[in-house]
Amino acid sequence: MNRICLFVLLLCCSCYRVQDKIQPQINYRLEEKYLDELKPAFAPISDAEKREEWGKEYLIALAFAKEMDLYRAVSTFKRASILVPEEKETRKLEIQYNIILCYFLAKKYEDVVITFERSELDHIDKSFTTFHDLLIVLYSSYLQIGDLDKANTALDLLKKNYPKTAEKIDLSMALIQPDIERAECLAQNTPYQEDITLMLDAYAKNKKSINKAKALNAFIPGAGYLYVGQKKAALTSFLINGLFIGAATHFFLNGQISAGLLTTSFEFGWYFGGIHGAGLEARYYNERVYEEMASSVMNHYRLFPVFSLQYGF
Repeated sequence: MNRICLFVLLLCCSCYRVQDKIQPQINYRLEEKYLDELKPAFAPISDAEKREEWGKEYLIALAFAKEMDLYRAVSTFKRASILVPEEKETRKLEIQYNIILCYFLAKKYEDVVITFERSELDHIDKSFTTFHDLLIVLYSSYLQIGDLDKANTALDLLKKNYPKTAEKIDLSMALIQPDIERAECLAQNTPYQEDITLMLDAYAKNKKSINKAKALNAFIPGAGYLYVGQKKAALTSFLINGLFIGAATHFFLNGQISAGLLTTSFEFGWYFGGIHGAGLEARYYNERVYEEMASSVMNHYRLFPVFSLQYGF
C-alpha cells in the first residue's frame, strides 16, 4: 500500500514538470564615456553641407546621439534623411546606419530590424565603414526578436569577414543563453578564461536542485521553499496545508464526508501547486544567482556584442 501511495505521489509530481533550463536576463551597463571612446564612423560634413537644411539636421542629430538622447537623435536623423538630396547616396546610407545604431543602443530591436529592412543598407559590403558594426547590430537584434535564420546569416558573415569578433560574440551568446559547456569551451585560451571558469564553477556550487526542491515540498509542505531561501512562502505553505489537512481530518472523523471531500480537493490544489511552486522558485533562484555572477564578469571584460562595436557617432 505504501509503495502504491509513493508511486501515485511521484506520478502527480511529474505532472508539474519545471524546466531545468534557466532564462537569465543579463544586461550590459553602457556608460556614456564608452561611446566617447569610439571614433566617429564617417567623415565630418563639409562647410557647404553644413549650410544645407539636411546638414543642419544631421549635426543636431549627432549632438543628441553623443549625449545619448537617442529619441531626439532618431527623430532628427529621420528629418535629415528626408531632406538629403538623392545624389548624396553615401550620406543617406550613413544617416540610415546612425538611426539603426540609435535604436540598437536604446534596445529597440524590432525598430532596428524594421529600419534596416526598409533601408538600402542590405546592399553594402566591406567597403562601407560600419559593415563590421552593422553585422553585430543585426545579429543581436534578430536574435532578440527570435528570427534565428537571419541572426545566423549575420553571424556567418561575421565569421567569414571578422572571425575574431565572431568568436567573442559566440562566447557572449553562450554565457547569455546560457550554454555552460559551450561557454567553457569557447573561453579557453582567452584573457578571461580563468574568471569565466571560476564564475561557472561558483554557479554550479551555489545553484539549487529543482527536483530536490519539489521532493522536499512533497514530503513536508514548505520545505522546498525553505530550501531556496523563501522563508515566508515556506511558513505560509506549511500553515495552509496543515490547516486544510486538519480540517479535512476533522470532517471525516465526524462523518461529514461531503465537507471532507471538498476540503481535501482544495488541499490537493495547495499541495501539488506547492510542489510546482517550489520547483519554480528553485529555477528563479538559479536565474538570479547566474544573472549576478555572469553580469559582473561580462561587464568587466566587455563581452556583450555592443562592446565589440568599433565606431560611435
